[in-house]
Amino acid sequence: MTTPADPSILVLDGRTAAGREVLGGKAWSIQRMRTLQIPVPPAFVLTTEVCRRYHSADRALPAGIWDGIPAAMAELESATGRRFGVAQRPLLVSVRSGAATSMPGMMDTVLDLGMTDEVEKALAAESGDPAYAADTRRRFLEQFEKVVGYPPPADPWEQLRCAMLAVLDSWNSPRARSYRDSRGLPHDGGTAVTVQAMVFGNRDDNSGTGVLFSRNPLTGAPEPYGEWLPRGQGEDVVSGRADARPLSELAVALPEVYTELLAAAARLEADARDVQDIEYTVQGGVLWLLQARVATRAPEAVVRHAVTLQRAGIITAGEALARVQPEHIRAMLSPRLDPAGVTAPLVSGKPACPGIATGVVAVDADDAEARADRGEAVILARPTTDPDDVAAMAIAAAVITELGGSTSHAAVVCREMAVPCVVGCGTGTLMPLAGRTVTVDAARGAVYPGAVDILPAAAPDDPDLIQLNQWAQAESRENVSDSLLEMLCRSTVEEIR
Repeated sequence: MTTPADPSILVLDGRTAAGREVLGGKAWSIQRMRTLQIPVPPAFVLTTEVCRRYHSADRALPAGIWDGIPAAMAELESATGRRFGVAQRPLLVSVRSGAATSMPGMMDTVLDLGMTDEVEKALAAESGDPAYAADTRRRFLEQFEKVVGYPPPADPWEQLRCAMLAVLDSWNSPRARSYRDSRGLPHDGGTAVTVQAMVFGNRDDNSGTGVLFSRNPLTGAPEPYGEWLPRGQGEDVVSGRADARPLSELAVALPEVYTELLAAAARLEADARDVQDIEYTVQGGVLWLLQARVATRAPEAVVRHAVTLQRAGIITAGEALARVQPEHIRAMLSPRLDPAGVTAPLVSGKPACPGIATGVVAVDADDAEARADRGEAVILARPTTDPDDVAAMAIAAAVITELGGSTSHAAVVCREMAVPCVVGCGTGTLMPLAGRTVTVDAARGAVYPGAVDILPAAAPDDPDLIQLNQWAQAESRENVSDSLLEMLCRSTVEEIR
């Protein structure tokens, strides 16, 4: 087999020793899963060094990089038995960004790349389903034009080049720079560019896509939690454009796939020693994992998981304490709505990040930011969020969406920012609320009219907090922050007694 000569192009075959800083998070995840012999579509990566050189050279692709791409693509062709850029057994690929530190929704992805008139005909003939081939082409055309900024060229190799440059450019997009500024992340890390063979969740009735958490990211329950979207591609779930179904429906429809998925999740959790967030696709009844990373969780889930992982022997008591911050304890002891003031909810949806907030509904990101600048508490309501909404989400008291599930863009970003969030309230339900004052109880997935009184929380007689407190007392102060010790002692020992 041919291998790329440039060391900045790496085939992800499970053998490279490069780390996350070089490969970026997505490619590092693929490499890790290949090492664990978990089914992953073959891929190669342009390392983060390419991005740094690209931007330092005033957005010029480093010499020799493009010349090395055919050899890397040949590895994907060999692994799949397909050919890129030809009509007979065509290979389509995804082109994905991936920084060393996860930046959900901030940079760009193009799926189904390599599509042409001839390739569409070949997919229709191969599958016996022209509608599937047309759907795949539609998806490609829409996403390419949105990400790259113009219609795709006819030549698949030129499509690939354009998409790679767009991903490299997305590292310095205004939304990506704003995201890094808000989190104190450096601007010189760069994104990798991962090129991966496509698998098609929109292929047939035994195909679909979804997201699985190895444990519940909202409540901290130890059971797996996730969503499943038949005949969908990954962007459908992440974007929130489609309402995914409970993971239990995958167990009924494709029980062998479900069992294999849970086994892979357990293997990944044991390897990482932490709760996993997994993106997967099923094509024709065959499971493929696309990414696995440490899950972003609601504060209560952080506490619950720290204790249960220690009890399972996966982490030590010291590690459990290190994963819990005072703000997690504080959130667990959060206030609750006064039952006397709660009427029937205006709308209800799926809890995505717990919390309570009251504010004026803004259905436009610019309006939300303007209201917040005037000192108003704002509830950002959108049909579904995308990266352009992140600045408004960051200043909102809560976020509510009409579409999407607990693994949609809104849910993932809000959990990371600890902003109360309710998703999937129903098409057309939120836009009429513009300008109204509402109270969001995101733990219940409910939006109530007006400002509802909030009662202070009583300290719960919570066994997990008591356990953390006992560990904290046993640990030396060098291993436990003073603020965490103070919070635990005040919240569990004094108030419970």
